[in-house]
Amino acid sequence: MRSSKYYPWIVVALLWGVALLNYMDRQMIATMRPAMQVDIEDLRQAANFGRLMAVFMWIYGAMSVFSGMVADRVNRKWLIIGSLFVWSAVTFAMGYARTFDQLYLLRAIMGFSEALYIPGGLALIAELHSDKTRSLAVGIHMSGIYMGQAFGGFGSTISSMYTWQHTFIFFGFVGMAYAVLLMFFLKDARRPNVDRLAGGSGVADAFGGLFSLLKSPAFWIIVIYFAVPSLPGWAIKNWAPTLISENLGIDMSRAGPIATISISVSSLLGVLTGGMLSDRWVQRNIRGRVFTGAIGLSLTVPAMLLMGFGSELPHILTAAFLFGFGFGMFDTNNMPILCQFVKPESRATAYGFLNTAGIFTGALITDYLGKSTDAGNLGRDFAWLGAVVIFAVLLQLLFLRPKPQITNGNV
Repeated sequence: MRSSKYYPWIVVALLWGVALLNYMDRQMIATMRPAMQVDIEDLRQAANFGRLMAVFMWIYGAMSVFSGMVADRVNRKWLIIGSLFVWSAVTFAMGYARTFDQLYLLRAIMGFSEALYIPGGLALIAELHSDKTRSLAVGIHMSGIYMGQAFGGFGSTISSMYTWQHTFIFFGFVGMAYAVLLMFFLKDARRPNVDRLAGGSGVADAFGGLFSLLKSPAFWIIVIYFAVPSLPGWAIKNWAPTLISENLGIDMSRAGPIATISISVSSLLGVLTGGMLSDRWVQRNIRGRVFTGAIGLSLTVPAMLLMGFGSELPHILTAAFLFGFGFGMFDTNNMPILCQFVKPESRATAYGFLNTAGIFTGALITDYLGKSTDAGNLGRDFAWLGAVVIFAVLLQLLFLRPKPQITNGNV
């Protein structure tokens, strides 16, 4: 089956389900706090709930760079399956948690296990697809992430129909069953370099690959280009419902779905549009992917202004569409742009480092906007984030110039 011309797309379809579960399982708890705090008293304190969310981000961020190094040196099929099974088992176990300390430990394990997936999954897709289809393939996969975010937002709805315990148990079981299914259908790409690297000195080779990346000026430009948009990206994920609730004067139960659904749907359109446009443009101009990402990021600038100062529903919906569509165009081209600068045997390591930079940046802006909210400046600071995006766009256009010999390298 691996030799079939359709198999690269079969892998995208299989990993779409993994991406959906990856984000849905981590997001569900955010909307189920009211139900959970009835049984776990410590969750009634916002500070404790913040600690619960933060431990996932810090461990996920710290592990991402190491997970990329691992993914470049082991069979990615088993890494993906193992990651999915462990975080699904953690989700299952959360249904039986009775104390805050138990939940805290499980969220920490979830951060560790989920971090193992994204670098390896995206690197596998990038290797199976050539320049003609790479961005679209990554975009379709990323749409699973956006659907996972959207479905995760309905955790409270499902838990109100049953219980929060049954919600965790059910989706944890689904994930473990899906991991077993992947054992029969998912195959790794043929990677001769893995055998060569496996014969080396292991840890030394892994860190040698990372240090080689860190010596490249182009890679540091990509790191900044990736990390800077994470500021508005995580601001939207974590604070858009609060801002919409304040600006429109509506309850959080209405503001949450407005933010989640509108941004997720427009992001889905953005990744598909950006993927198709980039794959065609790069056939005529080697910087086509760079230009596509720049267009997407540019759309988020007016979005942040409208989100920050908009006081009417049409303003908010326009902002949500522009941000989701633009960020989707940016998101779908990150790994393909990385492939234009980094050789196949180091792509997961490189993306893992980018993920670490993005998560840590997101943690910083999440904390800052919490203080901004208390000071009554959330809308103003949202608008100012548009300025940092302009910086990322200019940096990208001025300095990201791909090299043909790496761009066309594919295994």
